[in-house]
Amino acid sequence: MSRINASVDISRPPEEVFAYVTDPSHLPEWQESAVRVRQAGGVPGRPGRQVTVTRHMGRRDVDMNVELTELDPPRSWHVHGVDGPVRPDVRGTVEPLDQGRRSRVTLSVDFEGHGIGKALVPLVVKRQVRKEMPRDERKLKEILERGARA
Repeated sequence: MSRINASVDISRPPEEVFAYVTDPSHLPEWQESAVRVRQAGGVPGRPGRQVTVTRHMGRRDVDMNVELTELDPPRSWHVHGVDGPVRPDVRGTVEPLDQGRRSRVTLSVDFEGHGIGKALVPLVVKRQVRKEMPRDERKLKEILERGARA
C-alpha cells in the first residue's frame, strides 16, 4: 500500500480542530467527493462507531461503510473501511502549534481493493484522491478559520 499524505496548518486550537474534523457529519462541508453521511451503528464519538459515507467517484456515487477504530482526542484518530470493493484506511493527527493557538492537521490515506476494487484503486480512486486532498485541506482551513464550530 502506498499512502497519500497531506498536512495543513490552521489558525485554531487543536481541540476545536479535532472536534470538527472527527465529526463525520462535517465531511460533505470540506471534502469535495463526500456527498452525504449516515449513521450506521455504534456510539457517536467512540471507537466502533460506523457511518456510511456516500462519495462521488468517477461518474457514480458510491457508498463506503467505515468504522472509527481509534480515537485519542485531541491528537489522533483512525477510520477503516469495513466492506465493499474499495475500503479506505484513514489516519489523522492534530498537532498543536504556537502553544496551542494553531494546529497542524495531517491526513494519511490508503485503500484496499477487493474484487473490482483491485483495479479501481490504482486507476481511479488514488488518482482522484491525490487531486482532491490538497483542495479538501484548503477548504478545511478556510471553514475553520472562518469560525465554524464542531
